[in-house]
Amino acid sequence: MKRYTLKTGALEVVMIVVALLFAAPVYVLINTALNSGGVTASLTPVANPSFDNFATAWVSGGLGPAMVNNVVITVVSVFLIVVISASAAYPLARITRTWSKLTFAFFLGGLLIPGLLALIPLYTTFRDLHLIGSIWGLVIIYVGAQMPFSIFLYVQFLRSLPLDFEEAATLDGGSPFRVFWQVVFPLMRPITGTVVILNTIHVWNDFFTPLLYLSGSGTNTIPIAIYSFTGQYVNQWGTIFAALIIGVTPLLIFYFLLQRSIIKGFAGGLKG
Repeated sequence: MKRYTLKTGALEVVMIVVALLFAAPVYVLINTALNSGGVTASLTPVANPSFDNFATAWVSGGLGPAMVNNVVITVVSVFLIVVISASAAYPLARITRTWSKLTFAFFLGGLLIPGLLALIPLYTTFRDLHLIGSIWGLVIIYVGAQMPFSIFLYVQFLRSLPLDFEEAATLDGGSPFRVFWQVVFPLMRPITGTVVILNTIHVWNDFFTPLLYLSGSGTNTIPIAIYSFTGQYVNQWGTIFAALIIGVTPLLIFYFLLQRSIIKGFAGGLKG
């Protein structure tokens, strides 16, 4: 057994200090959300904790409908991103012809072009298609915007997979479609977990896109609903912090329920 040395004690002290630094903002967030007195953020513990700010955020801020919109947009967008990106990445990774390489380079170009360059023409197009104010317009934007990075992850992972299982399934008479979905796609579980995690966090927390395409429609997402509590002269910090806690709770539940799969996804997917 190793002895408890001065160096070990010093490292523990440093770790405790770092943990406290990370925990302090969380404490301020919860402490302010439980304070119904309308004060600003404070380190002083609340004498009489109250859930009034949570009720106000949920009812007055319209967090209920916003939560539903967030769930629908995130689930549909991430599902389509996984299905389309995985399907597109398979031929790009397995076919070595020139057109395949050029197509893959074309997708990678989507990672290099700033999205702000397409802001005006994209908005004009969606306006002409009557998709402004619709959550399905957001789904289309998220799927198109996140596909290049997702395809890149899938292609790099597929190139590291051996061809043995695919060749065996092909010899047994499996069609390319069946081989992919029944043999290859289950082997892509680690990278699929990574794609789902990264895109879920991005879509759920995105603020700018819903602000632009849902503005004035009465349809909100959680970030927009939280933003509605701020004003030029008044900021309802207790209500804002309560809304932040409500908004982040589904992601925390998602993480804790799938914690083991998430860790495996990052370890296996990013390494692949």
